[in-house]
Amino acid sequence: MTALINEFVNRVEFDSYEDFRDNFRINVPENFNFAYDVVDRYAEIEPDKVALVWCNDHGEEKRITFGELRDLSSRAANFFTREGIQKGDTVMLTLKARYDFWYALLGLHRIGAIAIPATHMLKEKDIVYRIREADIKMVVCIAEDGVPEVFEGAIAELGSDTRRVLVGDSDRDGWINLRKEIMKLPGDFERPEDCAGGDDTLIVYFSSGTTGMPKMIEHDHTYPLGHIITAKYWQNVREDGLHYTVADTGWAKAMWGQIYGQWIAGSAVFVYDYDRFDPEKMLEKLEKYEITTFCAPPTIYRFLIKEDLSRYDLSGIEYAVTAGEPLNPEVFERFREHTGLQLMEGFGQTECVVCKQTSRGWSQNLVQWASHPPATLLNWWTGTVTLWTSVRRVR
Repeated sequence: MTALINEFVNRVEFDSYEDFRDNFRINVPENFNFAYDVVDRYAEIEPDKVALVWCNDHGEEKRITFGELRDLSSRAANFFTREGIQKGDTVMLTLKARYDFWYALLGLHRIGAIAIPATHMLKEKDIVYRIREADIKMVVCIAEDGVPEVFEGAIAELGSDTRRVLVGDSDRDGWINLRKEIMKLPGDFERPEDCAGGDDTLIVYFSSGTTGMPKMIEHDHTYPLGHIITAKYWQNVREDGLHYTVADTGWAKAMWGQIYGQWIAGSAVFVYDYDRFDPEKMLEKLEKYEITTFCAPPTIYRFLIKEDLSRYDLSGIEYAVTAGEPLNPEVFERFREHTGLQLMEGFGQTECVVCKQTSRGWSQNLVQWASHPPATLLNWWTGTVTLWTSVRRVR
């Protein structure tokens, strides 16, 4: 099967950086909605194609196909609708790396509600601020790590009627169990006539608040198309590959590497829902699941290279990238010694997709600065690529 990427770009393959810069364009369909125009399209033409490979530290594993995702996300859409969530309403998702995040997110996309992913590390005051600022109608969170208690305290302080939904195997007073409830509902959800898409708001992130209170960062329904560049031309994912980006779903990096661009390009995504980071366990997963493309921050690589890498068969990894913090030469060299792979760096921010990158065959790695490295400035909202000549803020 041909990956859907061909429907959304004018060309997929390019001969050189200059060819890519001058000729690459993203085709943005009218009223594009990722749930219907990507997930459902795969479910129609290849329902058994694997979308998500998930595991945790307790021996659980799931391989979820696009056909199953269509069913689960449609059930989620019916659930949200039943609970009074409508187009334009805001729903906070605090789900770490639970597989439920993916069908819940897609369910919100289907009804046109706005997802607000958030980390499980937020304190009560942080949640109070977010519920108030974003007028959050519903929270969906994990059942563990004391997270429900923090939400209960925040909602009580506000005196709000914010709906509370739990993801886990146990019930809790005052909460609705998502996993149990969606199985009572139909596995189909017809695309509404006034379906959200195009420049309607898809997702909102809160910034880290480095220079003040966190600000809301809004992306519309064309945002997933922007991550074609992130996935195909930086992470170098391929059709029928298995891509692993190490990221909690509460951070924008999860959108960079765990759903949009990867699926459009035809790659499945791997999610390791670990309780606590352990480099040995992560290396075991890289070997066992034969990850083909890998993305992690330099800190993760720093821990990985401290292990005896000769104990692990990492030959399945075809390409590896990094972002989020400075990459020092020692990590770069040690990883290359053991795997033969050069780490390719990317730069961006929550407000955009990858906006500066190094790519194999087109540039040197940024730890080996050339006088004029052909890095790329990627303007996803216009579908164009230009030469990066100076550091500047991108919209």
